[in-house]
Amino acid sequence: MSIKRIIISRTDSIGDVMLTLPMCVWLRDHFIDAEIIYLGRGYTKPVIDAFSVIDRFIDWQEIEALPIEGKTTFFKALEADAIIHVFPNKEIASLAKKAKIPMRVGTSHRSFHLLSCNHRVGFSRKNSDFHESQLNFELLRPFGLKNIPSLEEVIESTKAFRVQEIPLPDGLENSIKSKEKTIILHPKSQGSAMEWPIESYLELSRQLVSKGYTVFYTGTEKEGLLFRHLLPEDPAVVDLTGKLDLYQLVYFISKVKNLVACSTGPLHIAGFTGINTIGLFSPKRPIHPGRWAALGRKVHVLTFDPKCPQCQKKKACDCIKQIPVSRVLDAIA
Repeated sequence: MSIKRIIISRTDSIGDVMLTLPMCVWLRDHFIDAEIIYLGRGYTKPVIDAFSVIDRFIDWQEIEALPIEGKTTFFKALEADAIIHVFPNKEIASLAKKAKIPMRVGTSHRSFHLLSCNHRVGFSRKNSDFHESQLNFELLRPFGLKNIPSLEEVIESTKAFRVQEIPLPDGLENSIKSKEKTIILHPKSQGSAMEWPIESYLELSRQLVSKGYTVFYTGTEKEGLLFRHLLPEDPAVVDLTGKLDLYQLVYFISKVKNLVACSTGPLHIAGFTGINTIGLFSPKRPIHPGRWAALGRKVHVLTFDPKCPQCQKKKACDCIKQIPVSRVLDAIA
């Protein structure tokens, strides 16, 4: 199969993008000379830039703003041999067909792919026991993939994540020169996941400070407004909400010892960077850690009860809030 240029299309959030990266390693290994292009939203570019097997990033938001003729011309000019619609997008699928990209791969579970894709792969994400990163490999079957790699094999691909040094705000670099006893607490998820209570994060930080840790709270400016007024006035507790762009956050995460978060982008970044990563989850399908845990060698997954009766029945449940601070403390390096 002669393929010189492959587009990976995933225009959603950071965590989803991170879990698409391992399939790019397989493509690189099997199509050594091909150019791998990632089509995503501009704000996810910093994590793509850190992944060594991807050759080029295209910001879909810039293309999306063009008139229809401009969009079609752009896709034609790419001269791609294949496009993989990891995140189904009707407009992108239509543009790929208009551009006459020879291989157009997508899930068979989207009706618009019947008209736009010539390779439709049938598999269920919601009911599968595979991790999200493994499920993405299903879309590589038209390229010759025979078996879904094991989770251990997928985790190996995180080695291609190579963080570049980025200047940090004044004074912050000095606070992490010795990464021992440093930790990031990332309490919020922009509504994308079930969250551990802020009160639990505050109690965790109090106990960590008493043990000599420096605690950094991260999040967006909007998220910081929800809890920064609750943070103690202590030099060992540092509010970084709204103060780091994503390039800086990726670098900063890689320089600390630990990170605690629910199922959100920074958790996945931490796993890829190889630091001690503690993820707080609900065991309910389809948001359970079996599907959404961070990838990495030092990842710890915590649920209150893996066999929670309410979660097993897929009923409303907030058992994640009952994860005790002591269990999180035990997982911290």
